[in-house]
Amino acid sequence: MFDSIYSSTVTAGQFFLMAGVALAAGLLYAWVLSFRVRANQRFFLVSALIPFVVAFVITFVKGNIGAGVALGGGCFGLIRFRSAQGTADELAAVLIAMASGVAFGMGYLGYGVAVLLGLALLYFLLAGLRLFTHKSMCGEQLLRVTIPETLEYNGVFDDLFSRYLAAAEPVGVKTTGMGSMFRLSYKVRMKDPAQEKAFIDELRTRNGNLEISLLPFTEQSPVQL
Repeated sequence: MFDSIYSSTVTAGQFFLMAGVALAAGLLYAWVLSFRVRANQRFFLVSALIPFVVAFVITFVKGNIGAGVALGGGCFGLIRFRSAQGTADELAAVLIAMASGVAFGMGYLGYGVAVLLGLALLYFLLAGLRLFTHKSMCGEQLLRVTIPETLEYNGVFDDLFSRYLAAAEPVGVKTTGMGSMFRLSYKVRMKDPAQEKAFIDELRTRNGNLEISLLPFTEQSPVQL
């Protein structure tokens, strides 16, 4: 089961056996991930196909891992360059699928299935245990406040922050409205979530009723100022 199915030459039967196992394992892998990774349907369809695509490349470079990885890495780099920034979950899912594809491409179907489904189940279990969710990080939000260019933004909200927030950390400043306004971004944590409306009302008074948003803080939030 864990020996390579390939001989010195790849026959049609061996190739189609590899293709069937890689596609079936990829579909099951994507289905397991769909319970934990937040992504759209197209991401899971691509994740299901990646093991076979990588295996196809490895098979037809005749087992030359260097050439196969170079070709696959180049394609992955082009896709990554042309695509929107992915989350850590999505990147991990793609890398796991590519790793299993190398095993399939070398003919080690048992190892490919074990790596693909074993890591999917491990990810599923670890995500459910919340081992890395710390109390100090719970309730973190991204605050975006738009202010007119005439308002000095350094320390302008310090009194409100000390009254309503347990923590506040600046994460960026961006000009908007053709340079007539600033958008300030902060990573914040409320002292009392029930006071969220009162906090926003006081911010509106201070910033001239311009746009304010208070969103869940994610790893991508600081980039999207």
